[in-house]
Amino acid sequence: MLEHSALLIIDIINDFQFKHGKALAEKSAIICPNIVRLKKMMQKRKRPVIYINDHYNLWQADYDKIMDKCTNSLSAPIIEALQPTDQDFFLIKPKHSAFFGTALHTLLSQLKVKNLILAGIAGNICVLFTANDAYMREFGLCIPNDAIASADEQDNEYALRMMENVLKADVRPTEKLLSDT
Repeated sequence: MLEHSALLIIDIINDFQFKHGKALAEKSAIICPNIVRLKKMMQKRKRPVIYINDHYNLWQADYDKIMDKCTNSLSAPIIEALQPTDQDFFLIKPKHSAFFGTALHTLLSQLKVKNLILAGIAGNICVLFTANDAYMREFGLCIPNDAIASADEQDNEYALRMMENVLKADVRPTEKLLSDT
């Protein structure tokens, strides 16, 4: 699966300044090491890593403006661990799905990607909507269950069940995915 895969890191560059933001920041810190491990695996295999992020109503936003907006005491440890490199792609999305209103599908086509590994937040919203759109575009899906988080654990578990049962996603933990590659 990894031969034609890309890692999508969804909304992890985040200011967490919203209702339940502190809870989501805490859960993001827990999944952060697994996302780092996935990213290192993809870099080692020379596979694309694509950050896809909300624009936070900064309609003229670019990478630097997003980073400036999002860096604060809640987000700093996460951003420090997962800051995009020059080799990574960084796209800004206007809505919940990474595909809606973005160049993601075109980029994936040019990179000859057939399978997506999804990681990030929130599992029950942006990760789920992205997984749904990826499935409809016939991408294979791997969504390690310990590399996504939602503010509410039950919502996260429900989203994982939906992605596994309906979207046919592989939701094994990061360690299992890494050991099988």
